[in-house]
Amino acid sequence: MHLDRLAHYIEGGRPEGATRSYPGCRDRRPPARSVPVELPGALYFATRSPVWRGGRAFYDPGADGLVYARAHLVTVAQFADIAAQEMYREPGSDLDLSEVLGTGRSALGPGRYETLVHGGRLDGRPVLTFTAPWRMDEVPWTAPSAAYLRHLAEGLLETGAWDESTVTAYLAGRPGTAGLWTERAVANLLTE
Repeated sequence: MHLDRLAHYIEGGRPEGATRSYPGCRDRRPPARSVPVELPGALYFATRSPVWRGGRAFYDPGADGLVYARAHLVTVAQFADIAAQEMYREPGSDLDLSEVLGTGRSALGPGRYETLVHGGRLDGRPVLTFTAPWRMDEVPWTAPSAAYLRHLAEGLLETGAWDESTVTAYLAGRPGTAGLWTERAVANLLTE
């Protein structure tokens, strides 16, 4: 969601607060456009990221609710390279998107971020993302680290679509943060 973090997937490098560097995409141009979107479903935190040392954000498109997100207009090759890096694979191979575009979902593997999801259309283009193959009620929730949560909050705020109180309440109320991260604690991350 955060353009600075996305830049590390595209250009390569290590985001602030992360323990891993990314090789970057074959095409290192920034997104042609980035816009806020609201997708049906739910955002939740589960598993443990060795990169961020806390819960990872996942999207459950079948859950009730709305997900605040950001759509980046990237090329098909950039999407494939970003997905590969999230799957701890080397970028450089194209993805066959016919299944996800035809059915709304495509499993590239059994792990986290190995399931492609078609979240709708925006200006005639498909909105694609990747998530885990499970539903949010099928795994234990895990609180995210401060650095990870800060990136998400900053990314949502920089869209200009939501104000700070909306973003902090939204992130503090997600499964995995609820009861562990208060709105005030999330807001404090933005001033550190």
